Order: sequence, then structure tokens, then C-alpha cells
Amino acid sequence: MNNTFQVQGMTCGHCEMAVKKAINRLDPEAKVVIDRPAGKVDVESSKAREEIAHVIAEEGYTVAA
Repeated sequence: MNNTFQVQGMTCGHCEMAVKKAINRLDPEAKVVIDRPAGKVDVESSKAREEIAHVIAEEGYTVAA
């Protein structure tokens, strides 16, 4: 399933990699596309939206509802 998240606090390439790695630890098969200037993270994954949002938040970023 596809989910789009609004993520605040991603300011650099390291931030993007932290988010991507966190999602891939949850679901190694996930496809993650990040648009840092727009603050968007598109995720194609079998995991629940809430689980994905949780791992992004655990990295220190704010996920809009």
C-alpha cells in the first residue's frame, strides 16, 4: 500500500538517509521516495501507516497527521 507523510525537520541528505534507513529496518522491501524541500515521504510498504509514522518519529522528525 502507498502512503504519503508530511515530515518536518528534514534539512539535509543525512536526514533523508536516517528516515529511509528507519523505514527499511521496519520493512526491507519498502520503496521510499523523499522530497526534502516539500517535506514529503512517499512509502510503498506492506506495513501499517501507523508503524511507518512511528519509526520516522523515533528518528526525531515530526510526522503530520
